Amino acid sequence: MDSPSPPPATPPATPTDLFARLDQLGIAYKTHEHPPLFTVEDSKRLRGELPGGHCKNLFLRDKKRSLFLLVVLEDRAIDLKGLRDRLGAAGNLSFGSPDLLLEVLGVTPGGVTPFALINDRQKRVTVFLDKKMLVMDPLNYHPLSNAMTTAIRPDDLLRFIESCGHTPRTIDLDR
Repeated sequence: MDSPSPPPATPPATPTDLFARLDQLGIAYKTHEHPPLFTVEDSKRLRGELPGGHCKNLFLRDKKRSLFLLVVLEDRAIDLKGLRDRLGAAGNLSFGSPDLLLEVLGVTPGGVTPFALINDRQKRVTVFLDKKMLVMDPLNYHPLSNAMTTAIRPDDLLRFIESCGHTPRTIDLDR
């Protein structure tokens, strides 16, 4: 007798799914299309006069395979060694692999974003948000595609993250 095959994995959310969730939550947003961006430098060069805070998103893991999403202003210098205790990491931090990123957040390198928490159905990621970033309005992130940028108010970002079952933690990187 053959054993039953496992149920198919749920495909990751698309930008259309994300926008539907934002609409359902009553969250205002504005999306701009552009060529795919892979780095902060690409973003700075191509964004023109797009207002608000521009951010980078780091998908990190520790030696016990705990996962972290650190969302900070794009010009922040990040010292992973100094950050590990502040995040509560077990040992050294490293970047999560592209395969792990796709498995957990449903995006590929260049598309890491707090919006990808919509795909973290198992709540594997602990989210840290730069305190300094949260005073900027709007904030700009890729909406599950690095060929678009979506602007959202900070309080609406928090509401979205909480709707995904995550409790974001604020981190003061100036301390």
